[in-house]
Formats: sequence, C-alpha cells, structure tokens
Amino acid sequence: MKGSISNSPFVSPHSPERVIAPLLRARGLTLATAESCTGGLIGHLITNVPGSSDYYLGGVVSYANQAKIGLLGVRPETIERYGAVSEQTACEMAQGVRGLLGADLGLSVTGIAGPGGGTPEKPVGLTWIGISTPAGVRAQRFVWQRDRVGNKEESARAALLILLAYLEEKER
Repeated sequence: MKGSISNSPFVSPHSPERVIAPLLRARGLTLATAESCTGGLIGHLITNVPGSSDYYLGGVVSYANQAKIGLLGVRPETIERYGAVSEQTACEMAQGVRGLLGADLGLSVTGIAGPGGGTPEKPVGLTWIGISTPAGVRAQRFVWQRDRVGNKEESARAALLILLAYLEEKER
C-alpha cells in the first residue's frame, strides 16, 4: 500500500523506536521526552510507531532557556553555572519532564546542532542525552560531526538507543 506507515523508511522493524515499543508495553512503563536541539524529532520517531499512545505520554520542546526553566524546572543556577548544553541540564530536563507528565521514564536531549553556536569548550555537534528512571538519572555526552540536520538525527537516534539499552539492561 503506497504511503502506508509500514512502508515508511522511518519505521523499520529494527529501528529503536520499533524495538522499544514492545519492551515498554510488556513492562507497563510510560515515557516522556524533553527536547531542545532535536526540536521534537524524538517524539516524531516514537509516534511513527502505531499504538505508541500505549506508552508515550508526550513531550516538551524546550528550545529556549526560559522554557527549560519554566516548564521543566531546570534551575536557573544550573544553566548559569554549567550552560544549557551540559550534563547537569540534561539530567534536570529528564527529571523535569518525567515529573511534569507523570511518566515512569524521562528522556532528554540538549545540544548545539550548528552550524554556529559552538565554542572551543563546547563545539558544534556537542550533545548531552539524559535519562531519568526510578533508579536515578544519568546523562551521556556525544559530539557529532555532521551538518545541522545530521546532528539532530544522530542525537534523536542516540537517545532512543540509550532508552533501548536501559530497557534491555532492565530485562536481565
């Protein structure tokens, strides 16, 4: 069927968003996302999977610092001290969206997509991805070497892979 979701290149049977679906369902877990540099791409990928409303509660695109602070509860001191693109901010974003939407898991991303905005300390492509679970919160650092769209795509895919790794680890 031309144009059907099953023919979409975004919903391969092996894509992380497809693989996480049955894992979240089987565990009865819910997910919320907080996105900055990806601008909603993670939510887009998740909702490409039919039935994602079973586990995906929603997301917040908090591109500006005031949205991170006002919607997600990121502390202004965190942004002032560490910056919007930091491990600390990613962790607070993941915790904030989890609490805001009442989800079991919170997934966040903050980064510098480019082509501008980078510094020697924080280059273009720098991305922090956070995950908040009942066991705690952590973040992982990446530096992508692609253009703006490529950096966004890499960040979204990495976030889903971090979630998948958590779910597979929890399975053991």
